[in-house]
Amino acid sequence: MKMLVIIIAVIALFTIFIVARASRTGEKSPTSGTPAPEFTLNSQDGKPLRLQDFRGKWVVLYFYPKDFTSGCTKEAHNFQRDLAQYEQKNTVILGVSVQDEATHQKFCAKEGLSFKLLADTNYEVSSAYDSLVNLGVAKLSARHTFLIDPAGVVRKTYLNVNAEKHSAEVLADLAQLQQANSAK
Repeated sequence: MKMLVIIIAVIALFTIFIVARASRTGEKSPTSGTPAPEFTLNSQDGKPLRLQDFRGKWVVLYFYPKDFTSGCTKEAHNFQRDLAQYEQKNTVILGVSVQDEATHQKFCAKEGLSFKLLADTNYEVSSAYDSLVNLGVAKLSARHTFLIDPAGVVRKTYLNVNAEKHSAEVLADLAQLQQANSAK
């Protein structure tokens, strides 16, 4: 009986995943070389942050479905683990989901996160980055990441993110992009 419940749960999750991938907003994700869509969102401390506040720095703008879930927690932990390396590379981490500031604050406190999580409760930023998934009964941010240069231009887009390996992948790409940029 337990095995049947597990099989049904796996099939249901797989179906939700397939439907979610098929029901994105239809907008086009920003691609390499295009300006990153500007935004203002509140962080976990309730203060508004604008993308333009980070001009002069690289930005890892990562969208994630939900606080306190296993994949999202693993991804956040890995960004936190590597935060000193990002800071050495003049880079900030900004996480975005459709949950509110209070939920983000609890998630940061419980998981020891010191970077900013932004509340996209109106779905506007997730939509602008084509990172909104409509599940019918709920909307979530898709697991996408955009690496934005100090001038506000998208340099790398990640649409198939493996939460376990993602931070290491972004760090490697960031080093390569910065090296290429300094060679110019």
